[in-house]
Amino acid sequence: MPSPRTDLAAFATSLADRLPGLWTSDYQRHAQHADQFPRTEQLWDSGHVEYIVSQYVLTHDAVLHGPSDQRLYVTDRPRYPHQFVVAPLAPARPHIKPHHFATVEVPHGIAVPRDPVRTAVRVARRLLPRYEHALQQVLTNAANQPEPPHRPGPPQVEQVLTLTLYSDGALGAPYESVPVDARMTLYAHGFQYHPHQAALLLPTAYGDSGRALRVHGVVQQLTAKGIGVNLRHSAPTTRSALPPTSPKTASTASRTR
Repeated sequence: MPSPRTDLAAFATSLADRLPGLWTSDYQRHAQHADQFPRTEQLWDSGHVEYIVSQYVLTHDAVLHGPSDQRLYVTDRPRYPHQFVVAPLAPARPHIKPHHFATVEVPHGIAVPRDPVRTAVRVARRLLPRYEHALQQVLTNAANQPEPPHRPGPPQVEQVLTLTLYSDGALGAPYESVPVDARMTLYAHGFQYHPHQAALLLPTAYGDSGRALRVHGVVQQLTAKGIGVNLRHSAPTTRSALPPTSPKTASTASRTR
């Protein structure tokens, strides 16, 4: 565990006095490791400051409170006795939710020297502008989209085609279960009628990628017509295997239909 920096409290107070606007410092010592979590869990950083708070036991820290609910987290930079780190904290208003941060660039924190005068200049120039910009984006998102953008469920449709991938590799559907308005679309994409199986099947000769492209085309065209499409695996069967669905046998069968 790194030794605590005894000058952190004075440094944070002096830094707050020099930042633009009205800032106050709230210094806190931690009796145990878990005491640092309530603050560090609000950290708005995905760089070296986040690494520090996740990897080190920090015996103290400070939070600077500024205009428009801005808050800056200040703590030691372990292994660098002449530096501290300063990072923004995420807004904690009740109406702000995780999805409001989704499109906002993380403002990140910075390492600073132990001189509060130089640090105030660096924070004002490098950290506060991107923090204020990110904070405004979050507040705008909260105002424009208070609830998460959950995807709506699919619309109800009167006709549904269920394609089945059978255990022998055949892909298709029993002929009578295929909606009338969907049959020509299946024929156009290579499905063939097999009277001895009473089914429309897509030949295995097309290969996996070829069949996938044809099924994709079927889905696009049928859903555009308002016909739903499902794809399922068949239940295991112990019956003898059906003959393969080759283009030759299918074309012969379709002529006898």
